[in-house]
Amino acid sequence: MAELLKLLKDGNKPSLMAACVNAFLGIIKGIAFFFTGNVAMFAEMMHSLGDAANQLFVYIGSALSKKAPTKQFPGGFGRIVNLVCLFAVIIVAILSYETIKEGWHHFIHPTGESSGILIALGVLFIGIVLEGTVLAKAAAEVLHESGQEKAGIASIPKAFTYLNRAKPATKLVFMEDLVATGGNFLAFAAILIAYFTGWGRIEGLVSMIIGVMMFYVVGKVFLDNARGVIGETDEEMLNHIAHLVMDDPNIKDIVRLEVIKEGEFLHVELVAEADPLLSLAFLDDVRDHLTEVILSQKGVSKVAILFDEDDGKTSWIHVGEKPNNSI
Repeated sequence: MAELLKLLKDGNKPSLMAACVNAFLGIIKGIAFFFTGNVAMFAEMMHSLGDAANQLFVYIGSALSKKAPTKQFPGGFGRIVNLVCLFAVIIVAILSYETIKEGWHHFIHPTGESSGILIALGVLFIGIVLEGTVLAKAAAEVLHESGQEKAGIASIPKAFTYLNRAKPATKLVFMEDLVATGGNFLAFAAILIAYFTGWGRIEGLVSMIIGVMMFYVVGKVFLDNARGVIGETDEEMLNHIAHLVMDDPNIKDIVRLEVIKEGEFLHVELVAEADPLLSLAFLDDVRDHLTEVILSQKGVSKVAILFDEDDGKTSWIHVGEKPNNSI
């Protein structure tokens, strides 16, 4: 239990914050839907509750992924966060379906003017403020994890450029809160349009749009984390580490280099060619030096280096390009 609590302290903070905010918003939106009967509010309630459950799972998964390797699992637990994200999107997919179904029903059979417009607008305004705050925090975290400087309110558009460098949990929070903030704006606009024009079908239409937006997040997150579960190469870091290795004067060539994403971490496996006349003690020092250099790179948590004798041929012609005889 003590170990679990210690791991939870290191969980992804933006996902925990987002879970708390969305749980609160889901409750007050549910109350607002009960009093107003507004279908756009129903869609936002489902969206917030789905995000809350999703992000809570992600927070727990990100914490458990930091558990140290064991004898039974020597590769560590980094991919747990990917597995948890895959499970979490199932919840969002179900809620997305329910949101679209309810929106379609309201669009085909409108129930007339919703009551309590001020309640609905007030709740959605609170949602815009809180979701926007979480989105800004997630954007700042994306930039931090990517080694970029924060840019105030400009952090949100800037984060799109570096989103692929962010940790899976942070990326999920950013995407979900981006859709959530947009959904709040759409629902707010739909209620106003329905009130002033009398076209109640727009609430059902917006509910379906919000559901489709949720499905987009489901698809994007599913594909990203499916690749993570299988074991995806970080191409950018592979190129960078190849440069570092080839800069060492004792390394003649790279036989194989793999930089695999293990959840929030990177595991590096290197087979390099060296002069066969070098002593084992000297090569051991070279290995220690390269291990230290590679481990100092952002996100790298494990390094395995093997040496082979130089065959006089260059396999790694272009740094960052996999050698011809790579596995």
